[in-house]
Amino acid sequence: MSQGNRVGIVGVGRMGMNMALRLHETGRIVKAVYDIDRTRAQALADQVGATAVPSLSDVSEMSDVVLTVVTDDAAMDTIYSERNDSLLAHASGRLFINCATVTPDVHRTVEKRVEQSGGLSLEACMASSITQARTGTLYLMCAGRPEAYERAMPILQALSNAMRYLGPAGTAAEVKALVNMVMNVNTAALAEGLGLGRALGLDLTVLREVFAQTGAASRVLETDGEDMQDREHDCYFSAAHAAKDSGIALKLAHERGLPLPLAEATKAQYDTLVRLGKGELDKSAIAELTFPERREELVEEE
Repeated sequence: MSQGNRVGIVGVGRMGMNMALRLHETGRIVKAVYDIDRTRAQALADQVGATAVPSLSDVSEMSDVVLTVVTDDAAMDTIYSERNDSLLAHASGRLFINCATVTPDVHRTVEKRVEQSGGLSLEACMASSITQARTGTLYLMCAGRPEAYERAMPILQALSNAMRYLGPAGTAAEVKALVNMVMNVNTAALAEGLGLGRALGLDLTVLREVFAQTGAASRVLETDGEDMQDREHDCYFSAAHAAKDSGIALKLAHERGLPLPLAEATKAQYDTLVRLGKGELDKSAIAELTFPERREELVEEE
């Protein structure tokens, strides 16, 4: 199996673009980039000296390692299609590192298809966000064949400051689904706490400082609390992705007959944001549903 250093990137949105820039700056040869948004792909290619290719098969043909950062199950099925233009066309000898948050069964299916085509597949689910992708400080949850993990190590080390190998294909996706489910519940709870604080006429800066010194403290308080208060919802992790990822966890729970009422309620809140056309705002925008004056605005917009 080839051990070359040419890297291809599929999906150059917020995360994929910054990961590509990071790899380029650490001396990796980013050879090919692909995105359904051809303008975005060309802009990145110009920055890293790559080729913005017109087909998925071109990516695998030109690369030794292919990094994929796509949006959902359907996108993963498309890029690894067994029928149409696909990365599988030149999968033999290649390593595919898949970073999207998708359902565990999709990662298992992708691994099977890639191995049948002579390649290796690894899931490398990401924690953290755009800033960490750019600086190479992601936390990566990895799963797949041990040999795929070992071969991917140089790329993973360039992108992260910590990583964890969790087991066979699908395991990292399960863990990531739970990470995001708990994060989303925490985010919703913080939004309700600050929203009620506003309704009570409390000083929200003081309230956040008290939260930070008590059992109400959380990572979400650090990352989203001020943004909720100041109504700053520039996107690092979108409300639409929060809804999708909570849905993945709930699907796993339903398959096992386990009720998760907090996760259900949280997903319903994010689904509401999406329905209201706010899905591309950051997940902190869930506070728009809990601050009294903001709720009134949303009702008026409807």
